[in-house]
Amino acid sequence: MITVFVMATCPDCTAVKQALGSDARYELIDIGTHVRHLKTFLRLRDSHPAFAAVRARGAVGIPCFVLPDGSVSFEAERFLDAGPEVSVAPEPLTEGAACSLDGTGC
Repeated sequence: MITVFVMATCPDCTAVKQALGSDARYELIDIGTHVRHLKTFLRLRDSHPAFAAVRARGAVGIPCFVLPDGSVSFEAERFLDAGPEVSVAPEPLTEGAACSLDGTGC
């Protein structure tokens, strides 16, 4: 099973959640629903080498795909069997919405 870390308020996660929500091959974990999920994600983000570039540019690193072998990917297109109606392009940001730690956007 592939674990996918997302957050309801992340514009980049919207299409991923829509496309994968009912697919049993994926476990969607919304890091904003419980501090336990956030801590699990932060442990991964703070220790996995795949996040080095993400941290360097001040991004959060979601959506994040964790494969059964422990490897991490941020390439949503790789996992989506999306039709033309599903796009992984982010929705327009609403006031205050940002996926980067400095508030500049996703």
